[in-house]
Amino acid sequence: MDLDLWISKVKEGQHLAEHELQSLCEYVKEILIEESNVQPVNSPVTVCGDIHGQFHDLMKLFATGGHVPETNYIFMVWLLEHYVFLCVSWLVEMVLGDAVFLNSAVLHVQGDFVDRGFNSLEVFTILLLLKARYPAHITLLRGNHESRQLTQVYGFYDECQRKYGNANAWRYCTDVFDYLTLSAIINGTVLCVHGGLSPDVRTVDQIRTIDRNCEIPHEGPFCDLMWSDPEEIETWAVSPRGAGWLFGSRVTAEFNHINNLDLVCRAHQLVQEGLKYMFQDKGLVTVWSAPNYCYRCGNVASILSFSETMEREVKFFTETEENNQMRGPRTAVPYFL
Repeated sequence: MDLDLWISKVKEGQHLAEHELQSLCEYVKEILIEESNVQPVNSPVTVCGDIHGQFHDLMKLFATGGHVPETNYIFMVWLLEHYVFLCVSWLVEMVLGDAVFLNSAVLHVQGDFVDRGFNSLEVFTILLLLKARYPAHITLLRGNHESRQLTQVYGFYDECQRKYGNANAWRYCTDVFDYLTLSAIINGTVLCVHGGLSPDVRTVDQIRTIDRNCEIPHEGPFCDLMWSDPEEIETWAVSPRGAGWLFGSRVTAEFNHINNLDLVCRAHQLVQEGLKYMFQDKGLVTVWSAPNYCYRCGNVASILSFSETMEREVKFFTETEENNQMRGPRTAVPYFL
């Protein structure tokens, strides 16, 4: 495999040949299988949230934060799929006018590399290539959309069919999903996870025992890590997503105390301002890295960098001109996840 050639090829907007993509996916699976459910990462490192198939904005993210391997990255992302939110926001506008409901929308980056964007395949391919070329410099976490079920509904499956003429590319990529790690821990003090906490997980060690080599289940700790959201409550509440939980300030503070953590860093929800700390002690932060999400939300994006001494720096960026010119389809598909 000529990884440098393939990286240049994808950055120029070309696709790998089907057999090249298959070889890449098999190679990366061998790297990922060696990683822990709680992958240790040393600072300095930059943490990124959801990407959602916005390839040109991912390139701007690297221009903002630095390129691999000069900069180390953790992607907590939902890389894929982006079409459905366009349809939902259109329906809401039809009923309510230009209603703003971004903070309650079901959106995600520590994981969620695919779906809802026009270039999920390119996003996932370039991140796999960087993982293959610089395995110690980039950590990819699974998100709730790294799922066969969701990618068949929310865009990635159709995109692979359109670009390759068959479903083989989708199969190769979704097989990789089962190998993605669930979380990362920076210098033992900052836990990165796509969604949030679980009532079945009180210690970080309990995350290490989860069997991750499977489709995301509909309930239980694995599901909760992918789907849960923080809320201004104290303990637990039922999530309107239908998966995971809402968790509050006391739950987060207790989890951080028990595990000697300073911070839980997560993605999974659109934040209009790009980054948002939660709770009085600021023990949790949401990072969102897809600017102008779905090409119409108007939000800025952010990445959160930790220096060697764990000092934090937030870098904000806006969408590229290429994405500014894009508009999504108007086909209505309900999205309540």
